[in-house]
Amino acid sequence: MSRKHYPSDMTNEQWQIIRRLLPKPAKRGRKPTDRREVIDAILYVNCTVCQWRALPHDFPPWKTVYNTFWQWRNDGVWENVHDKLRGQVRQSEEKKKTPTAAVIDRQTVKSTQVGGEERGYDAGKKTLGRKRHIAVDTLGLVLAVVVHAASIQDQVGARQLLQNLSQKFRRLKVIFADSAYRRDGLPAWTKAKLGWILQTILRPVGIKGFVVLPKRWIVERTFAWISRCRRHSKDYERTTASSVAMIQITMINLMSKRLAVART
Repeated sequence: MSRKHYPSDMTNEQWQIIRRLLPKPAKRGRKPTDRREVIDAILYVNCTVCQWRALPHDFPPWKTVYNTFWQWRNDGVWENVHDKLRGQVRQSEEKKKTPTAAVIDRQTVKSTQVGGEERGYDAGKKTLGRKRHIAVDTLGLVLAVVVHAASIQDQVGARQLLQNLSQKFRRLKVIFADSAYRRDGLPAWTKAKLGWILQTILRPVGIKGFVVLPKRWIVERTFAWISRCRRHSKDYERTTASSVAMIQITMINLMSKRLAVART
C-alpha cells in the first residue's frame, strides 16, 4: 500500500482472511484493479458516509469501486463471504457453524431525499424511511437481513425474515422476539409452517424505564455494532438490496477483525 493509511482500512491479517473467500479474478482481459484497495474504498464509504463520487483520489476510480460493490452484491459474493466468516467465528467460539436459537428485532431508520424503492411512514416511530429486520445468533452474529418500507407492520416483515432463515438454517428450534411479534398469530404460523417455537419476551409488570430483557439485549447490541458505521445512521441506498449488502459488509469487517485478533 503506497497511499496514506485511513482508519477504515483493513489490517494485513484481515486481508489474508478475506482474500481467500473472494472469487478468483478472471484470467483474461486487462489487469484487474487491486482488490484490497477496492475493498478498503468500500469500507471507507461505509464508515464515513462518503458519496461514491467523492472518494479520495488515492483510491481506485469511484466507478470501479462502485461497480465492484454492485456486481458482488448481485452475484452474492458479499453474502457468501459474510456467511463463511460467521461460521469461522462460531467455530472459534467452540460452537457449531449453524445455530439452534436466534433472536429477531427491527430498527426504523430515516431515508434520504433520494428516496428509492420500499419507502414508507412508520406511524409508531413517526419516521419516513425503512425498517431493518435482522435475525442474530446468541453471539450477536447476523443470520439474515430483510429491509422493507417502514410502513409495513413488524409481524409482516418478520414472516419474510423467518422464511429467509428457513432456507439456510435447518437446526433452528427457537426464535426469541419482543411482544410485538405476537400479533396476527405469528407464533402459531411459525410453528405450523417452519416447526420453530417463537418465544416472545414480555416486559416485567410494574417496572418503568429501561429494562434489560433476556435474549433481547443480544440483537440490540448487534444494532449498536452496525450503527458504528455512519452509513447506517440513515438508509442512504436507492435499493433494499444495497442496504442489505452494506450491513453484510459491516459485519464482514467486524468478524474479520475478531478472527484476526484471535489468530494473532
